[in-house]
Amino acid sequence: MTEELVFYTNPMSRGRIIRWMLEEVGKPYRTEILEFGTTMKAPEYLATNPMGKVPAIRHGETVVTEGAAICAYLADAFPETNLAPPTNDRRRAPYYRWMFFAAGPVEAALSNKALGLQVPPERKGMVGYGSVEDVTNTLEYAVSQSDYLTGDSFTAADVYVGSQIGWGMMFGTLEKRPAFERYWQRISSRPAAIRAREIDDALVPKKEAGQ
Repeated sequence: MTEELVFYTNPMSRGRIIRWMLEEVGKPYRTEILEFGTTMKAPEYLATNPMGKVPAIRHGETVVTEGAAICAYLADAFPETNLAPPTNDRRRAPYYRWMFFAAGPVEAALSNKALGLQVPPERKGMVGYGSVEDVTNTLEYAVSQSDYLTGDSFTAADVYVGSQIGWGMMFGTLEKRPAFERYWQRISSRPAAIRAREIDDALVPKKEAGQ
């Protein structure tokens, strides 16, 4: 029997990244919508993710949290989708490199920028991302080398890194550079990305969607 795949999310959260990943994988999954501050903090869900945050998935008896980890797990759990380079493939190095660069330095730098927090120049060495400028320049380098982060093939790294770029430009935490706009246009027009947006947009409460 195929193990059930359950997706815990909220359409106004980073769960949108995993929705896209699940649509790329193309396997059946069940969605559990959780609300901030209530069901997300309820004992039932805390047993799945003690942080009381989404996204998370349950695949059979296996629980995975954290966006980058979920993307990496799903790519490996369903190798037939070719969403991750084989383990003995040299492309595995940039795959890991850029996915976790986005999960670490990019996430931290853009979150701090959104909060108005600035690292004093003399303290750059104390934070993993150095500065927003360093992160932005490095991210631009990553998406300028080829069509996708590992070369000519789309992978889970593009889902995760691309989502950070798309959101960053949308919310003004990432500078709209031509390289970012070209990359985002390329990957956000994929059928799975469009399906994912349509599903989540339909789940947003009307008052929150401004309707």
